[in-house]
Amino acid sequence: MNIEIIKCHGSGNDFILIDEMKHHYSFTEEERKKLSLVLPNRMNGIGSDGILFVLPSDKAAARMRMFNSDGTEAEMCGNGLRCVARHIIEKTGSSPVKIETDKAVLQVAQVEEIYPGIDTFSVAIEPVSFNVDTLPMDFENSTAVDVSIPELSEEMTFTALSVPNPHIVAMLDSYDEKELYAIGQKANNLPQVFPNGVNVSFVKSLAKNKIFVQTYERGVGLTNACGTAMSASSLVSTILTSNDLHTPIVVMNKGGLVNCLVEKERDEYSIQLRGNGTYVYQAAIEVNIHEGTWKFTRDPVYFQKEIDTYETLKDYAASQS
Repeated sequence: MNIEIIKCHGSGNDFILIDEMKHHYSFTEEERKKLSLVLPNRMNGIGSDGILFVLPSDKAAARMRMFNSDGTEAEMCGNGLRCVARHIIEKTGSSPVKIETDKAVLQVAQVEEIYPGIDTFSVAIEPVSFNVDTLPMDFENSTAVDVSIPELSEEMTFTALSVPNPHIVAMLDSYDEKELYAIGQKANNLPQVFPNGVNVSFVKSLAKNKIFVQTYERGVGLTNACGTAMSASSLVSTILTSNDLHTPIVVMNKGGLVNCLVEKERDEYSIQLRGNGTYVYQAAIEVNIHEGTWKFTRDPVYFQKEIDTYETLKDYAASQS
């Protein structure tokens, strides 16, 4: 099969975007799964954290489905949604627009730059729930806020929430990446606690309304950034530290930075995730799903100015964290 692709990233969390609306592809569910096993493979494929499929919607301007590099489908992907937001906003010439995801129809918009020269997109992260049943998580109480999970660690405490995909967040004074990897693997091999797996984030406070987040992403492993994890971590930081509601929280990550605005109306939380949706290149490929092979049929056309500008942001973020 011949496919037009856009290689893109949000905070270094990279994706292959395939527009099924424009090109009238009609992938089967099995083909989507196989594509997500072949193309994101960093050894033999193009290399990415997953594939963003952009489909027609009768509820919104478009529908997003995100498949991880292990072939599983995510309920939501905040960094990916920013890339899809850019694609649809440029395609329609409208902002804001709405995009359908697995659990909700979400508003996206182009907003003020978070860093000079970086086109910035804001996406709604919702619904948000602290009820452990929404992850799901097998726990003795209906919520798990700043609690011990003995199966994972005797020293750390975690907060569980869905946004809507499942997350557990640990607020730490310092952290070890190897330990995050080990706990992430352990959590995703505990079906008696997390039947559908879980994303695990370590969060370090840097200053008032400024945090550093790294995540072990379910179905992927350690990532440069995970949009829903940064959103979930920002919310947890307003509960467990002095970070403010209704004020942008700067979130540093290994891939750069984003801003998260955590809002609360009555007893319900919502989050605005604001960051880049950077294009790396456009290309055409031919894929043989049955053999698990692929090749370029049109050489990549790179967005070099965007790439260089984002490297400047990334260097700045590294200097701050």
